[in-house]
Amino acid sequence: MTCLQKPMLSKSKIVIYTDGACSGNPGHGGYAAILIYGNKKKIISGHEDFTTNNRMELKAVIEALKAIKKKNIPIEIYTDSTYVQKGVNLWLENWKKRGFKKVKNVDLWIELDKLINSFKHIKFIHVKGHSGNSLNQLVDSLAKKEIRKNHNL
Repeated sequence: MTCLQKPMLSKSKIVIYTDGACSGNPGHGGYAAILIYGNKKKIISGHEDFTTNNRMELKAVIEALKAIKKKNIPIEIYTDSTYVQKGVNLWLENWKKRGFKKVKNVDLWIELDKLINSFKHIKFIHVKGHSGNSLNQLVDSLAKKEIRKNHNL
């Protein structure tokens, strides 16, 4: 998918865009997600006081998945975080086998793993950040807005 194409929206799948942001690392953080199912859109966002960018990237995905009631609909999650995308697609199974030894943000990875396993089909797709993808730019803007709104920045 090029950055100018829009995702195919249908009632056959849920499309999610997520992003996390941090002012300082660690510092004040924000996260956001937009969930799209057919013509319906839902925006989720929030903040944390002392966190890291990677934690906010994970938190955006976790909160988006928590908002989904129907577990049998295929889900496509678009993230500009290679940490999240590679973490799920390449590293998570080995981390579990090793008991999450030497893995940062283990609490969020365990929570995300449980959520992923509660759904029938989830696909994680990397989208290049700040490349003109309107939905990626929207969640980036919303995550940063959470930081400004909640921390007077």
